[in-house]
Amino acid sequence: MTPDSAEAKFIMMTETPVERLVCRMAGPTIIIMLISSLYNMADTYFVGSLGTSATGGVGVVFSLMAVIQATGFFFGQGAGSYIARALGSHHMERASGMAATGVISALLCGGTITLLGLTWLKPLARFLGATDTILPYACDYLFYILIGAPWMTTSLALNNLLRFQGSAFYSMIGMVSGALLNVILDPLFIFVFHMGVSGASLATMLSQFLSFSLLLAGCARSGNVRIDPRQFTPRLSVYREILRGGAPSMCRQIISSVGTLCINRVAGGYGDAAIAAMSIVQRVMMFANSAMLGFGQGFQPVCGFNYGAGRYDRVLRAFWFFMRVAFLILLVAGMTGFIFAPQIIALFRKDDPAVIAVGTTALRFQCATFATMSWITPANMMLQVIGKSLRATSLALARQGLFLIPILFILTHFFGVRGLQMSQSVADIATVILSASLATGVLREMASGRGKPEDVVSPENLPEE
Repeated sequence: MTPDSAEAKFIMMTETPVERLVCRMAGPTIIIMLISSLYNMADTYFVGSLGTSATGGVGVVFSLMAVIQATGFFFGQGAGSYIARALGSHHMERASGMAATGVISALLCGGTITLLGLTWLKPLARFLGATDTILPYACDYLFYILIGAPWMTTSLALNNLLRFQGSAFYSMIGMVSGALLNVILDPLFIFVFHMGVSGASLATMLSQFLSFSLLLAGCARSGNVRIDPRQFTPRLSVYREILRGGAPSMCRQIISSVGTLCINRVAGGYGDAAIAAMSIVQRVMMFANSAMLGFGQGFQPVCGFNYGAGRYDRVLRAFWFFMRVAFLILLVAGMTGFIFAPQIIALFRKDDPAVIAVGTTALRFQCATFATMSWITPANMMLQVIGKSLRATSLALARQGLFLIPILFILTHFFGVRGLQMSQSVADIATVILSASLATGVLREMASGRGKPEDVVSPENLPEE
């Protein structure tokens, strides 16, 4: 990154009207999230034609994919949030060192997941909740997903690094290209080459490798921080900074994986149809939530740059703008999902009435409380980006950990399958109350001008400029 391009980006991020800037940053990231969610939606859709057990096989692997994604987001969000604050404070060399460390660490961790997963493939599938009938499909799907784990973790890290620098366009090109390739390869491998569930996972692996390649190339363009392996700095102090910014994402993704695992295990007591139905609902809700998350990812670099520059007024304006837009998006999405729930579930398993019945009720429960995410997500993203790691991590753990898991077991004990269907909605109500208590104090501090710019970067942690 040259000094001139860095200064131009700094001026753009700290002087452009906030609402216009967030929308400019959010346009590509919304597309990224919508298209990227097709990775999972496409696999579920095409595999659905192979039967309920095959759909369940893809569903149980979803919790492992959340772990893989958690690893990529941990290094990407951790390094990226630091880089945004560092660029806002004109610490270019430190941003470069953090970028190299985050990306290479993500690649190494992805490789570790591959080795461990392939070594214990069948026990892993059992642990994820596969029943005897689902086990063969789960193992077939796991194989190529595990082989592609290094590219998945690294592409997600690169995606976040580009976003936090305000270069969402290059992030969009990489992620969207991979997702579109996945949609093309899925039916080709599954039906033309008769690879079944293995074909779906192979398509995902190849698509992720394409994303990785394009995202890496994007880091060398348009004033972005380059990934230079010579600046890899595997020091404890550096990983402490990554942990500070990445822990909320890691915890959110890991606890999401644990929550999904618990749902699969509880649903298994009601048969393969319940597992398939709940996995479909989770994919549908992820897709519905993706536009709001994409808008939030446009908010994050604006928040980080301006917090680093001490412009707390712009951080607050961006936060409230994000919340209002998110509420409108989620309200419309929730109403649509509630009304058309049977038709949505039938898109994936139209020939199985049991799947449709369980899935319809679960989807309607979640749609009824969907708009609560318009406070939960902005609060979590804001706390994470400005370095309030403890509060952000606590909030990240709450929705699908602190609240969902105990609520799931309590409600299913008293209400059976109906408790399974309503557990996420009850957890969402509890989470929105907690998020209000965690974020309100920080918002008041910034409103009074009492932010902490000295915490933006830690000069001793990265190489001197």
